[in-house]
Amino acid sequence: MIDEAVQPLLGGFVRSVRRIAAVEAIWLHGSLALGDYQAGRSDLDVVAVVSAPPTSVVAGLHRELMQADPLAAKLHCSYMLMSELGDASVRHPTFAQGRFFHRPVTPVTRRELAIGNRTLYGPAPFELLPPTSDDELFAFIRRDLREFWLPATDKRSNWYADIWVDLSLLTIARAHVTLATGDLITKRAAFDVLPRLGAPADVVEDIRRRRYGPPFRTGPWWRYTRAGLTRKFVRRAIPAVLGAPLS
Repeated sequence: MIDEAVQPLLGGFVRSVRRIAAVEAIWLHGSLALGDYQAGRSDLDVVAVVSAPPTSVVAGLHRELMQADPLAAKLHCSYMLMSELGDASVRHPTFAQGRFFHRPVTPVTRRELAIGNRTLYGPAPFELLPPTSDDELFAFIRRDLREFWLPATDKRSNWYADIWVDLSLLTIARAHVTLATGDLITKRAAFDVLPRLGAPADVVEDIRRRRYGPPFRTGPWWRYTRAGLTRKFVRRAIPAVLGAPLS
């Protein structure tokens, strides 16, 4: 079941976007599809399959929704052309974080779509989206860790932001499990993996409370300390995840 708090927003989005774009299907992925959605904290991750490229009117729709409902700021949607569903390298028009840009629908997202199989409109993912092989999934995860997350530790400023701390640790834990078992786990399940990887306990608890409960630390000193702990862990954990089985 979709969380009651977001049903009106998602229903309104489906009705509105179908009036202005050639929509063939609309699917959920991420926390909403995998059963770990946290109202007001999790993103609303959506894919719309279209038979023609969306126009700038679509960005206007997203901004109108954001003005009408604060939750719409977290509604992120990639618009995939039906003719390009089979190519994971294609960068699709996407509205997220308040702006319109292009990005791929990654093998991880494609696998989430298949596992969650949550459809808001039209055919289900398994009817249209070619399956993602384990080799494709593993190659993407390894490349993401090696070419994005590891080099990111060379810079200091990003690591003072909550989103970098949260995503890095949870991504590493989830990647560890997927590379070892082939399974995709939720962010909630990732918290059980992080201690086994040697993640700093205070940082893990900080992330957990900001996602599932009230924060327990604030202020510049904690952010400075947390940034250093996180960068050190990420630098050490990624090589281990890339080369070690799940213990």
